[in-house]
Amino acid sequence: MRQLKSITTLFVTLFLLGQLLTGCNPPGDTRTVPVQESTTATAKTWTIGMSQCNLGEPWRVQMNSDIKRAADALDNIQVIFKDAQNDTLKQRAHIEEFVSQGVDLLIISPKEAAPLTPPVAKAYQAGIPVIVLDRAVNGEEFTMFIGANNTNIGEAAGNWVNKTLEGKGKIVELKGLMTSIPGHDRHNGFMKGIEGSAIEIIFDADMQWLEPNARKEMESALARFEDIDLVYAHNDPGAHGAYLASKAADREKDIIFVGIDGLPHEGLAYVEQGILGATFEYPTGGAEAIEYSLKILAGETVPRHLTLSSRVYTKENLATGGEKIGGE
Repeated sequence: MRQLKSITTLFVTLFLLGQLLTGCNPPGDTRTVPVQESTTATAKTWTIGMSQCNLGEPWRVQMNSDIKRAADALDNIQVIFKDAQNDTLKQRAHIEEFVSQGVDLLIISPKEAAPLTPPVAKAYQAGIPVIVLDRAVNGEEFTMFIGANNTNIGEAAGNWVNKTLEGKGKIVELKGLMTSIPGHDRHNGFMKGIEGSAIEIIFDADMQWLEPNARKEMESALARFEDIDLVYAHNDPGAHGAYLASKAADREKDIIFVGIDGLPHEGLAYVEQGILGATFEYPTGGAEAIEYSLKILAGETVPRHLTLSSRVYTKENLATGGEKIGGE
């Protein structure tokens, strides 16, 4: 009997608790309280995959920084960065990862043209817009290419060297990665600029855009040749590496050093310090990449190729912002 009474008391307690939880709604009232929806629509956030060939070059660090700064100024852009660490196979894998992840747009600054053309084309064929930044790939299976004209920059460098050396002299050329299109263009343009002169390239080497490599190659050139009038390096780190090697050999005062990139904390600083005779600007295109990404994602028509302008900086024109090179 005592057990039955306990069970009854339990049921009564549960019933009263149920009434308390349902509030003032009368028994049998099945109405629900509607959930208030936000009056602010959630904006679409676009995901961009950025494949950088390496971050061993200060210029590429600056490119990523420019992209990040431009994206951070917007509320609807998320950029995922991947560093291929100068490994073409790794960069191919990164592109395939971005495609499988279903990014809305891909930006790539490729290490090499030929090996990266197929994965870029595959991403483009899969319906993912692709912006190729700085270094081109082969063919036209991409949405847009953004970069400066390396042939024009190389030719402007050649013209400056020709004028500075008065048409004669012995020079060292420290080349960028010659399996990349910019390396070829900067060399071919330079050769056009010194064409018809008595300027002789007595030593050349592929330093792969890296300052330590340039310093090592310059040490070899200094050991082999007593007379060197000028060093033309395909980037400012290369020119700086050559300067350091020459300084260690106590020969830096006899040689003029010329580079390409023109970053404020690097090439321009070297010109101001008197280390470089000249540097030629090579804009990163990072801000433009984000600007045109938005246009593409919005369905706007964009040019297939966008050529960025360049300037030459010397001690004489540094304070006035350099001088725009011809052919732009």
